[in-house]
Amino acid sequence: MLDDFDLSRTVAPLQEWFAGNARVLPWRSRPIAYYVWISEIMLQQTRVEAVKPYFERFIQRLPDVKALAECPEDVYLKLWEGLGYYNRVRNLHAAARQIVEEYGGVIPEEYDRLMELKGVGSYTAGAIASIAYNKPVPAVDGNVLRVLSRVSGDDSDIMKQPVRKHMQERLAALMEESDILVPRVFNQALMELGATVCVPNGAPRCRECPWSAFCEAKIRDRIGELPVKSRARARRIEEMTVFVIRDGDRVAIRKRDKKGLLAGLYELPNRAGHLSREEALSYIRELGYVPVRILPLADAKHVFSHVEWHMKGYAVLIEETVFHPEQTKREPFLFVEAEDAQERYAIPSAFVRYAAYMNIVLGSQAFEVPQN
Repeated sequence: MLDDFDLSRTVAPLQEWFAGNARVLPWRSRPIAYYVWISEIMLQQTRVEAVKPYFERFIQRLPDVKALAECPEDVYLKLWEGLGYYNRVRNLHAAARQIVEEYGGVIPEEYDRLMELKGVGSYTAGAIASIAYNKPVPAVDGNVLRVLSRVSGDDSDIMKQPVRKHMQERLAALMEESDILVPRVFNQALMELGATVCVPNGAPRCRECPWSAFCEAKIRDRIGELPVKSRARARRIEEMTVFVIRDGDRVAIRKRDKKGLLAGLYELPNRAGHLSREEALSYIRELGYVPVRILPLADAKHVFSHVEWHMKGYAVLIEETVFHPEQTKREPFLFVEAEDAQERYAIPSAFVRYAAYMNIVLGSQAFEVPQN
């Protein structure tokens, strides 16, 4: 159990291991507070390899807090397109404005002040304070919870807040007591160990672990049992029909509501439920358009944290759009050229399966290298 385990024995071998095994990452080459902050927010719910090109593009376009604070919404949403969880970038923008207004554009060093920023929780505050400013505060994420549970043989449920808080307190005490612990090195090493060796899925690489000689989970053959995590609630299934509505070279998109899932982003027109071909044509006519041709598209699925979209699709070619006042059911669609959709409008990757029918690429597809 964690309370019976001597955490001080982990420090020296972990820091020595990190010195020879740390991955080369763009935000590590210059660990200033802004880079640490942006990268840590991007890395929430997103793999490191996926984040690299997004980080580099984001920093190139918005190199500092002031640039982010002044950035228009459509621009920072487009930069974030494909990363998902768009409230993260909205909170980044709001926090940047806080920093400009309250701290003259300088990200504060103190953990308590960092916690006051929009969208910054205990982990992110700890990461910024320790990595950028070398403050002795922990940064406890899923990787850290896992490696601590295994090395100490602790079978407490890491999904419970009191357990997470207790682990954070134990690390905080260690940081204050140890003479050899370097906060920016130790915290990054904990994260790195969980990301590359003591991995969440699949067999951990125990032979490469600097703690293998005293890891309680390994010694007692409990690696597969730890950490203990209570099950998350099952996702809600939502069925919907997606339309790629084309008027010549233009395609219809619309802006989502300002609140709720994917708030403020642009999307392809859609309706709840799986519509038949006849129902789909009826919907198009109700909108006031004249369908010329309809083509069924491949089904698609997109998984969010609490909901799954199960999508059925249709490509619909319509006659030139002419609006009549009596067509009151027509929705406020934008008919845009493919180039405009590609460059200006943030469309979530939930619709990536249908992007080819719009002649655009979405999100991370923009960073993929074509195969010969």
